[in-house]
Amino acid sequence: MPRYEFTEGSSSKFWEITLEGTTLTKRWGRIGSDGQEKLEEFDSKAEAKKAYEAQIHEKERKGYTLAEGSGGGDDGGEATAESAVNPDLEAAILAAPDDVKGYLAYAEWLKGEGDPRAELILLQHSALDAPADQSAKVRKQVAKYIEAHAGELLGDDLQEAVSDETLKLEWHLGFIREARVGQVDYDSTADVPEVLGKLLAHPSACFLRSLTIGMACFDGENEYHDTLEVLGKAKPSKALRHLFIGDFEYPDDTEISWTHVGDLQPLYRVFPELRELRVRGGEIELGKIDLPELRAFTVETGGLPLGAVKSIVKAKWPKLEALEVWFGSDNYGAEGGVKDLKPLLDGEGVPNLRKLGLRNAEFTDELCEVLPKAKVLAQLQELDLSMGTMSDAGAHILATNPTVFRRLKTLDVSENFLTKEGQKLVATAAQSVISGKQRTPYDEDARYAAVGE
Repeated sequence: MPRYEFTEGSSSKFWEITLEGTTLTKRWGRIGSDGQEKLEEFDSKAEAKKAYEAQIHEKERKGYTLAEGSGGGDDGGEATAESAVNPDLEAAILAAPDDVKGYLAYAEWLKGEGDPRAELILLQHSALDAPADQSAKVRKQVAKYIEAHAGELLGDDLQEAVSDETLKLEWHLGFIREARVGQVDYDSTADVPEVLGKLLAHPSACFLRSLTIGMACFDGENEYHDTLEVLGKAKPSKALRHLFIGDFEYPDDTEISWTHVGDLQPLYRVFPELRELRVRGGEIELGKIDLPELRAFTVETGGLPLGAVKSIVKAKWPKLEALEVWFGSDNYGAEGGVKDLKPLLDGEGVPNLRKLGLRNAEFTDELCEVLPKAKVLAQLQELDLSMGTMSDAGAHILATNPTVFRRLKTLDVSENFLTKEGQKLVATAAQSVISGKQRTPYDEDARYAAVGE
């Protein structure tokens, strides 16, 4: 209980106040005595908090000062914000995440709890259908409001992470909609797994839709094992739709194969509603993939192990529309080849697949040999064979099977090893062909995947 004291002349008085929910408890009297106690009840937490702050301000105006060691005068501040949780209203929003009515109903309830997210919901809602000039004005108000109430909206630790840019947030109707967590540069000492854990547990992130993980560590190799452990132990979320692990620039931040991702399988249970999953780095374990709502999957690596290749071809993702796989170099752990991709090339388990990227491979010519008979080709609109080792021999196969490949809206063979003649051969293989930025080998046997290290 915060204790305030006033000593002047013959006066020697104390005054104490505590806020618990809708109840104010006050005690006062001469210093050294037990004093008197009084309880005040209010109709809502918002009214109680307002009275609490007003009475403290009044005592300070009269000369009362906070006694040493009595704690601060913020009882009920952040705790009020964190305790304002309504599972039923949250469930209604999760059931219809794009319906603003659910958020407005939550705002009404939060208002009675004295939660600053109530006003934030109303502010952001007012900008949704407003003219451009008015919307811009409201967005500035929103930014100022979030800054002014950061302690209650985020808490001290997350507020600090935002200040040093370890954590970047986008708010939508009073709650965090998108977040990026990652060290900023080589001087950063931020504990990314710790910040991530606090973010995922915070009430303001209960409707988080998109999460991006940047650099976990600039000092040494970039390890995501602890980060994945935090994700795997998080409270299951039906809100998260987009997850990107490995948002870094290579080779500027780190080499792609100096990043160790780890085992992603525990994440599938925690985030069953994912629509997009993107992973960049090395030492990737995919385990048994079961993501029934996933629409897009991308794995960018300099060396994809055979276990991960098998996980991809056996995955359960019946709604998948876009699949992009980087295979990499055997010098950096790439394993497997065309024969291991047979279930995928036969179209097994991917009835809705429309875009397929088999990129950064050391076996691109071998792929060209089997693709004309691949059953999956009949359902594709886009095929990406870029960044690989395709030679003019592979281009010739694509060019001499026009009835197969001309169904494609787009065929990408860029960043391979085609000569000008090879580029001409493939130029009309599909409705649109991308063939620029070809690489030149040192000799015929020196072709290599674009990204290894």
